[in-house]
Amino acid sequence: MCEAGNGPAGNQGIGMKYIIAIIKPFKLDEVRDALGALGVAGMTVSEVKGFGRQKGQTEIYRGAEYSTNMLPKVKVEVACTDALAAQVVETIQQAASTDAIGDGKIFVLDLSSATRIRTGETGDTAL
Repeated sequence: MCEAGNGPAGNQGIGMKYIIAIIKPFKLDEVRDALGALGVAGMTVSEVKGFGRQKGQTEIYRGAEYSTNMLPKVKVEVACTDALAAQVVETIQQAASTDAIGDGKIFVLDLSSATRIRTGETGDTAL
């Protein structure tokens, strides 16, 4: 957590986290609704492909079976204050879980600064 005056300009001593969640695509609506209920103001969502322990899957395309090692996933990115980070992680974990292999991962990174382009606000007020 940045101390007032020691962090990026405008951070006002409030620490921030950047949370990245890789989830199954069909769980996106549940995650978005749960985060909205928590008060998360915004998020970025990307369609991605990747693999983990499950090592891919076999698919059928035009009658031919082939193996792919990249599975479709959704990446959800959320910036929030330190105070909200644990709740955001727990909310994503509960909403995205199917109790099956391939549910995904959640990563939490320290966020040193944020700036709202339109107004120039910085720190947690830019979130």
